[in-house]
Amino acid sequence: MFAQIGVFLVETVSGFFVLMLLARFHFQWLRVPFRNPAGEFVLATTSWMVVPVRRFVPGLAGLDLAGLLLGWLAQALGLWAQAAIVGAEPGALTIAAIALVDLLRYSLYILVFAVIVQAVLSWVNPHTPLAPVFDTLTRPFLRPLRRFVPLLGNVDLTPLILLVVLQVLLFPVGALRVAAATL
Repeated sequence: MFAQIGVFLVETVSGFFVLMLLARFHFQWLRVPFRNPAGEFVLATTSWMVVPVRRFVPGLAGLDLAGLLLGWLAQALGLWAQAAIVGAEPGALTIAAIALVDLLRYSLYILVFAVIVQAVLSWVNPHTPLAPVFDTLTRPFLRPLRRFVPLLGNVDLTPLILLVVLQVLLFPVGALRVAAATL
């Protein structure tokens, strides 16, 4: 019972920071402005880690490699702590590989979340201050679909199609995670 509680707490804390670091990476990659409540929250929760690491890990073509590296390290550390709690001894290569696959999996989860929130906001309150954030996050992924899928009765089905595509992508990513665990 205590091991389960420990694993849950480690997974929750490490997962939170990994998601925030990945959100920071994706915000910068997709050029989402940080001058909004979501961006300010992401900056407030990650700057204390990212800013010192940037002295050693520079960005590349506008990508925040320091944040991405810290996300990978946080996930690897979280996996190692969970394994230590349950008494498992996976190798460093296994933990590193699983953590890398988890970054891809969490990135897909972030996109799923953004699509759902963007769709709900477009129905409920399209003029909320967060609407441009989620629109900017999802637009590069929805734009190619909108070329091929017309509006049906003024209803945009592309978020639904993108959600199905993302769910399908999560299956091979899950299989890749299982394969990485056997290293």
